[in-house]
Amino acid sequence: MTTGGGRQGGGRSNVLFITLDQFRADCIGALGHPLVRTPNLDRLVGDGVSFTNHMANTAPCGPSRATLYTGLYAMNHRSVLNGTPLDARLTNVALEARAAGYEPALFGYTDSTVDPRVVGADDPRLASYEGVLPGFDAVLDFPFESLGGWLPWLEAKGYDVDRGHPHAVFEPADVPVPPGRGDRWRPTTYADEHSESAYLTDVLLEWLSARAAEGTPWFAHASYLRPHPPFIAPAPWHDAYDPADVPPARRAATPADEGRQHPLAAVMVGLEGLASPIDELDQRQLRATYYGMIGSVDAQVGRVLDALDELGLAEDTLVVLTADHGEQLGDHWLVEKVGWWDESYQVPLLVRDPRAHPSVAGRRVEACTEHVDVMPTILDWLGIDVPATVDGRSLLAFLDPAGEPPPRWRDAHHWEWDFRDPVAHIGEDVFGITMDECSITVWRGPRWKYVHTTAESLPDLLFDLEADPDQLTNVIDDPACAIAALDCARRLLSWRARHLDRTLTSTVITDDGPVTRVDPRVG
Repeated sequence: MTTGGGRQGGGRSNVLFITLDQFRADCIGALGHPLVRTPNLDRLVGDGVSFTNHMANTAPCGPSRATLYTGLYAMNHRSVLNGTPLDARLTNVALEARAAGYEPALFGYTDSTVDPRVVGADDPRLASYEGVLPGFDAVLDFPFESLGGWLPWLEAKGYDVDRGHPHAVFEPADVPVPPGRGDRWRPTTYADEHSESAYLTDVLLEWLSARAAEGTPWFAHASYLRPHPPFIAPAPWHDAYDPADVPPARRAATPADEGRQHPLAAVMVGLEGLASPIDELDQRQLRATYYGMIGSVDAQVGRVLDALDELGLAEDTLVVLTADHGEQLGDHWLVEKVGWWDESYQVPLLVRDPRAHPSVAGRRVEACTEHVDVMPTILDWLGIDVPATVDGRSLLAFLDPAGEPPPRWRDAHHWEWDFRDPVAHIGEDVFGITMDECSITVWRGPRWKYVHTTAESLPDLLFDLEADPDQLTNVIDDPACAIAALDCARRLLSWRARHLDRTLTSTVITDDGPVTRVDPRVG
């Protein structure tokens, strides 16, 4: 088996790519959270490199994973919703690794929707957005809609499972809520060792044991569901944190006050499914339960890290851990992942490189990094050429002892959010706009954060991050900020122009045939 390039140094080169779902960047103990305990993520922080200023480039799950896997901004891959097909012409990290001789294995899900132009009209994949990304072999396919093989696994362990209603498994135990605890305190009916995270880990560890015995290079993607809602944790994690101790939400005084910031905010804070609890105890309990869910999945990550050590795989395995997107968790009176708010996009990125110099262990990188950088980083580490179409750049320079960023590294973050709805068309009807006007684009620099709304009938936003770090006051109409707003808009336009699809733009046909020049991406 070939393994792509000369980086192996005669040994095995393995990749373990872990994603947690809906995990906020500020919820890692070693990186400063005052309450959350994450001993196993802390191990990765101590042994590897933490990219502490890392952003997802879009939301929700499907679009963000499309960016992670392709290295493309949403404006180029155009899979902008859960259920928007991913263009079959696009390559991805699994296809590139497979071309280099790997057999990429999936444990979990990729939320990749098949391109309907390349399958028959009766293809069953057209009935679900939770398909498997081309290039992956699904050792464990775990779609959220059906929960995969977890329910039969639970049933075999003696649990009463309603297979006709898979999410009934998340109904809380019928136990009284003690004083000082909120509505989401009740635990799951299944034990922590039988959670969906434990089930995935069991399957992954069995597979890793076989790979260790074979001694062949491997590429595994472990895609964990938690701490994605529903907000419920197994015992003892459901009671691991006292709601009275959790940090308060960052938000305006009332949902109405928050909504005055922008018409889109006014709609979202009033929507069922996006509005956070009004009751203060229930809001704090939501956070406490979320922290407990983190503890549960952190323990499973620890089992995987232990297995790498015990099987003798750690010294040959690149470990990359991130999340598809964040979670509002009550900030700005919202839950889920929406809009222009940092909480929905800032996520952890932890990289442990077995080839790195010992001096790199524990490094924290504050440069602006993004999800588009993850795919080229993995390929670069494997010695596989990064496709010229990719929008991101490899992060390996930050893993070097010098730790210097490549030339012309970005000094701002960029993300996009599309709220079109071809089925219910809520945004279209409320604002009287078309689907193609239902989007925003964010440019976020060290001081200013600018939000451009595609619909000309909706206002833009501007935040002064120095004066208003919680982003509660939109100063787009303040004359004193007009120059800053213009500069942000100019830089946003330049960023978009630099990252337009360049599949063939750098190729010209000459008398001697096609000539292609590929320049490096710049920020």
